[in-house]
Amino acid sequence: MGRDKRNEARAEHFAAMIRNTMNTPAWRALSPSAQALYPWLKLEWRGPKANNNGRIVLSVRQAAALMGVGINTAARAFHDLQAKGFLVVKRHAQLGVKGQATAPEFELTEIAMPGEGARPRKLFADWKPGGDFPVQKAAVHNPRGTNQKQNPVIELATARHRKSDG
Repeated sequence: MGRDKRNEARAEHFAAMIRNTMNTPAWRALSPSAQALYPWLKLEWRGPKANNNGRIVLSVRQAAALMGVGINTAARAFHDLQAKGFLVVKRHAQLGVKGQATAPEFELTEIAMPGEGARPRKLFADWKPGGDFPVQKAAVHNPRGTNQKQNPVIELATARHRKSDG
């Protein structure tokens, strides 16, 4: 008799939290929001057979909704995980030509990358207080510069209104 395929479809998906990882100084130095975000990122990993490490996708907005926090808190949690060596950005978020946004892709350093042997990098094990890893933040694309007003249409309409009054 073979395995019952119906039961496999109903199998629970879980994220193992490794005690040795949680006992590191890097884990203890994480903010509570970063500690809350980490299991959500691990749930996005598809397991060793369909290893998508390095292509794990979770946007800041999705993370904020899952954790029940604001977008800025979720963004700081992503940055904290990078700084302590738990997370590496492999591809930044971007807005496509057609206006379709793509979320960033991440590597969890606790998990081995596909095709690179069976050894995970575990950067967090080398973290020391005051020795944060570099944090890669998404670039802000503002072609008009940062000193410009944010809504030129309203500014133009106000200028026209002033001319007609005077």
